[in-house]
Amino acid sequence: MYAVIVTGGKQYKVTEGEFLKVEKIELATGEAVTFDRVLLIGNGDDVQIGAPVVEGAKVVAEVVAQGRHDKVTIIKFRRRKHHMKRQGHRQWYTEIKITGIQA
Repeated sequence: MYAVIVTGGKQYKVTEGEFLKVEKIELATGEAVTFDRVLLIGNGDDVQIGAPVVEGAKVVAEVVAQGRHDKVTIIKFRRRKHHMKRQGHRQWYTEIKITGIQA
């Protein structure tokens, strides 16, 4: 069984037991989080598509860790102008484990 959920402005295809890094959620490690914006649920050939969400469906997950992604370097360069600007960014994430999908 799989589902497509929306969190942090992004869509993720998830299955039970899967580990996933999503945009930061303000919860402590070990707490449960419920995603009720489920766009699609599939079980073999049986597929339910929401309009826009599947009614009564939810995905339950457990927070495993909080962290930061690897650094992304931004370089802005103007040729022949003696100008170069460097900037770095590390995005926060929450690692979750999908514990259940309920249709």
